[in-house]
Amino acid sequence: MYDIIIIGSGPAGLSASIYAKRAGFNAITIEKNYMSGGQILDTFEVDNYPGLKGINGFDMGMKFREHADALGCAFKVATVLSVSRNDDIFVVETDEEKLEARAVIAAMGANNAKLSAPGEAEFTGRGVSYCATCDGAFFRGKTTAVVGGGDVAAEDAIFLARGCEKVYLIHRRDELRAADILQKELKSLENVEIIWDTVVEKIEGTDQVERLVLKNKKSGEAGELSVDGVFIAVGIIPNSGILKGVTQLDDKGYVIAGEDCASATPGLFAAGDIRAKQLRQVVTAVADGANAVNSVQEYFLRKNV
Repeated sequence: MYDIIIIGSGPAGLSASIYAKRAGFNAITIEKNYMSGGQILDTFEVDNYPGLKGINGFDMGMKFREHADALGCAFKVATVLSVSRNDDIFVVETDEEKLEARAVIAAMGANNAKLSAPGEAEFTGRGVSYCATCDGAFFRGKTTAVVGGGDVAAEDAIFLARGCEKVYLIHRRDELRAADILQKELKSLENVEIIWDTVVEKIEGTDQVERLVLKNKKSGEAGELSVDGVFIAVGIIPNSGILKGVTQLDDKGYVIAGEDCASATPGLFAAGDIRAKQLRQVVTAVADGANAVNSVQEYFLRKNV
């Protein structure tokens, strides 16, 4: 019987592991992969985490894990198949065994929806990005493209326009889904150009992204667009499948939980990108991990366990 089972070993899960150990809890972190770090392992450079300016994403993940290991945090590599609650005890079933705990911190993260275009995976971290606020500063004075038509795509294009020489917004339809206020601001920017009814067929380059191969869906016309980087904003998919029916999710699949990370299910807490919130960054994920453990402690005190 564990005090806490932490599911996921990205920044939120690792932070929760560290805080749980320092608080004296009997906790274990279950990670699906043999390497901790989550999505940051695929990030070429992280330039907005205080104190670690310009660190490689892989190195950051390793530093987080080294900190947890130095404290003696417990880890287990396994795939979680289900989470259930029996009275006040949680049962976490993995592909190897069933584990029990008084509380669970869900930190499985989320994955960016992909275009599935040739070159996308190859150039991720080398010109292909899924986060304008994370990587936009690397493209100051350069030409970039944003793919998408919703609020995030519009916000990304507006953000990039402040520092980039030219920004293209590529959308597969003839109108945006973004809020009217965002559309008005977007269309008022002289260095932003919207390319309608168009999809990205391929992302090309040598060591970095150099151009996009495009196709107009209406005319069938193909063409190339020279860019230094492309920001893909076609959606985010939370890894919350095992929590369906266990706790309350919003219409996009995120766990509904406030800053205290407490879900609608007593004893179940959500930390990091899986939680419904405004900003998904490493720094907010780490904060969630700490908040979740603090909330677990308060939960135990209320239950006197």
